[in-house]
Amino acid sequence: MDLKKEIKLSDLLPGKRKSAKPEPEAQPEAEAKPQKERKPLLKRELSFKRKPKEPKAPKEPRAKKERKPRGSSSNKRAKRLVGLKIGASQLAAARVVNNGSPELVQIARKDLEPGLVVGGELREPELLADELRAFFRENGLPRQGVRLGIANNRIGVRIFEIAGISDSQQLENAVRFRAQEVLPIPLEEAVIDFQELSRRTDEEGNPVVRILLVVAYRELIDRYVTACKKAGLRLSGIDLEAFALLRALAEPRLEEDGPSEAAIVVVSIGHDRSTFAVSDGRVCEFTRVLEWGGSTLNVAIARELNVAPSEAAPFKRNLSLTGDGVPEGLTAEQAPVVREAVRRQLQNFARELVSSLQFYQNQPGSLGIGEIVITGGTAHLGGLAEELQKLIGVRVSVGDPLTRVKLGRKVKEAEQLGSLAVAIGLGIED
Repeated sequence: MDLKKEIKLSDLLPGKRKSAKPEPEAQPEAEAKPQKERKPLLKRELSFKRKPKEPKAPKEPRAKKERKPRGSSSNKRAKRLVGLKIGASQLAAARVVNNGSPELVQIARKDLEPGLVVGGELREPELLADELRAFFRENGLPRQGVRLGIANNRIGVRIFEIAGISDSQQLENAVRFRAQEVLPIPLEEAVIDFQELSRRTDEEGNPVVRILLVVAYRELIDRYVTACKKAGLRLSGIDLEAFALLRALAEPRLEEDGPSEAAIVVVSIGHDRSTFAVSDGRVCEFTRVLEWGGSTLNVAIARELNVAPSEAAPFKRNLSLTGDGVPEGLTAEQAPVVREAVRRQLQNFARELVSSLQFYQNQPGSLGIGEIVITGGTAHLGGLAEELQKLIGVRVSVGDPLTRVKLGRKVKEAEQLGSLAVAIGLGIED
C-alpha cells in the first residue's frame, strides 16, 4: 500500500464497527531545562541511516505496476470530496475534484469559539453542529462526500505481521484477535479499522501479511459523527490527520521506485496541539499528537507584554525571528524580549520533536532522518524553520500544501495556507 491510499475508517461510521483494545501512546521524555547556549539538541542522538531490520525471507517477484501519468483521465467518474478539519480554533474545508490530477476548486475557513474542541476532544456536539451548518451554508459547500479528519492521542496506529493465513475472513478474525492482545481498552469502548499493506512468503512457504491497524475510542468518534449528522453532512469517510498530511505534502513512492533512504517527517503545528507523522514514502509508520501548539507562543508573548493571549496573536503574525527589526505594534525595547520568549518556548517544542524521532528510530527497520517538513498556521512565523533547525540539528523546511493539487480557476491562494494542509489532504483521493 502506498500512503496515497486512504484508510477510510469505515468501521468508525454508524453500523460498521469492529472492537479492539488500544495501547497507550509512548510518552515523550521529560523536558530538560533550557540551556543558555542554543546548541543542537540531537548531536549523535538521532541517526541519519536506516536501522537494520530483522532478516526476512526474500519477497516473491511481483509484476510492476504501470505508473499513471499525472493528469491522465480514467473511465471512472471523478470523485469529489470535501476535506473537513475541525480544529481548536477554526474550521477548515477544501473541495477537491479527483480526476487524474487532483484539482482544488474551493477553500474555506471560519474561526471557532474556544472550548468547543479541546485537545482533539469534542466538548459541545450541539454547538459544533450549529457552526458546521452555518459554515457549509455561508460558503456554499456540498453537504455530501465529506471526509472528516481526526487527531487525538486516544487514537492508536500499529503495524504488525500475521503469518499462515490467506483467507480474507480468517485474516480479519486474526487481526481482531491480535488487536485485543496488544491494545488494552474494553472491547465495547473501541472501534478498529485495518489495511493490508503487503504480502510475502516466508522460508517455509507460508503467506505473511503486513497489516496497518488503526484503533480509536468509540465515544471520541461518535461525538464528531453525531455533530456532522445533525448539521446535515453526509460523511464518505473518516481519516487520520496524519495520513492526510502525508497525502498533501509528499508524492508517494511506488514499489518499482525501490526503498527510500530517508524517512518523510511531517509536523502540522495547530492551535493547541501538533500532529507528528513519519512515513517511509508509502505508508505512515508512526504518528503522535504533541501537546504543543501555536497558542503556547501567544501565551508567552502575552506574558511579556502584559496582555491577554488573544491580543498577542497579531504580534505573533508580525514577528520574525530573523533580523533585528521592530514588528508593527511593538516598541524597540519590546521586540527583543518577545523574540527571546518565543525562542524559549521553541526549545520545549524541539525537545518534543526529538523525543518522537528517537521513539521512531528505536523501531526495527526505521529510516534515517533527512528533513522535517512543518506546516500549519504557526509555520508561517518568520524564521521558525531556521530556529528549529538550529535546535534539532536536522534540516527543517516549510511545506507547500499545494504540492499535490492544481488550483481551480476560482481559487486564490490564501494567507497562512499551512492551516489548510490537513483539509486539502483529506480531499485528495488516490
